Amino acid sequence: MRSEPAPRPDGNGRRARRSPLRRLAVVLLVLLALWLPPWWTLFGSGTHWPFPVSAVGTVLFAGWLVSFPFLMVAGHGPRRSDRAARVADTGLGVIWVLFTWSVLGGLVNLVAAGLDLGGTGRARAVAGVVAGLSAGLLAWGHHEAMRVPRVRRLDVHLPRLGAGLDGTRVVVLADTHYGPIDRAAWSARVTEAVNALDPDVVVHAGDIADGTPAQRREQSAPLGKVRARLAKVYVTGNHEYSSEAQGWLDRMAELGWEALHNRHVLVERGGDSLVLAGVDDVTAESSGLTGHRANLLGALAGADRQHPVLLVAHQPKFVPQAAAAGIDLQISGHTHGGQIWPFNFLVRLDQPVVHGLSRHGERTRLYTSRGTGFWGPPFRVFAPSEITLLTLRAGDRKSV
Repeated sequence: MRSEPAPRPDGNGRRARRSPLRRLAVVLLVLLALWLPPWWTLFGSGTHWPFPVSAVGTVLFAGWLVSFPFLMVAGHGPRRSDRAARVADTGLGVIWVLFTWSVLGGLVNLVAAGLDLGGTGRARAVAGVVAGLSAGLLAWGHHEAMRVPRVRRLDVHLPRLGAGLDGTRVVVLADTHYGPIDRAAWSARVTEAVNALDPDVVVHAGDIADGTPAQRREQSAPLGKVRARLAKVYVTGNHEYSSEAQGWLDRMAELGWEALHNRHVLVERGGDSLVLAGVDDVTAESSGLTGHRANLLGALAGADRQHPVLLVAHQPKFVPQAAAAGIDLQISGHTHGGQIWPFNFLVRLDQPVVHGLSRHGERTRLYTSRGTGFWGPPFRVFAPSEITLLTLRAGDRKSV
């Protein structure tokens, strides 16, 4: 009898062959978990709709459940079909909103049943409220995702900032995520909004696109018209590392931006200096691209540490390293502010901050942008997009 080789850690044994099946099982369980509460709230749980209504609803839900994995692979896999991605991403957003409010509706239904309230029409009433509320939130959320972001204005006090740099206007873009939905016109309007703020420095904190520079050339082109007195700087986000990170660094340089690929530039005004440094995303090293990793020492090499430092790092979770190095201000994105409530609570499990200005250690401030665009589902629910105007102020104050 021939013996089978023992599973090996290098992935050549049976353990590795079972791994894709485990991953598939996890994906299917997650999809079922997302699918079941909406279906149960809308068409089960004692609603007793006429048979045609229940049948059509069940078919629609089943169609999503079966087709979604294939659409995601077609849209975000090697083929990168924008049409498939649009359908898959929109369906994911719809099911997430339905899931959230179905769970809340189900809890209300259980409490009402326990108190013997609502009678036989209770389940239908809950289903109607969940469907109506979800539809309203999705319509509003789509409008919020597709509009030009509102400007959020904030003063940031940096004790080491020289008086000559007091009032420096830093405009922050992040997570534009040019993608399957053509937003070239939106991108042009964002550029107009940025230029209207009369910035000294413009920062793009990464996740510029989902797709290659060639695919998203028209959408990224308006960034070439962004104006800044002192500098326009850009760092990679995690999404660049699935769509030609080096190509995006080259594309941004072509558009007139300083690609802060673990490097810094010095800007001066009124006789005072500010170091603008940037690091690759924390996922860069695992991408396998030579020379790509979050290298703060490299970014600061040769910088006069008597000058204040503004660091651009895509993910807020880089802030412990920034604080340990005495960085004055870190600017990040990545979180989207959660994008679709209540996903912000899940984001908080991975990141120290979801949005806004925070203090870390004695010196370091962190500003986390909610992002300018959106990823995947074209919805923003209770997490508005933003273009941020940070006005740097010399001196300290008690708050962040």
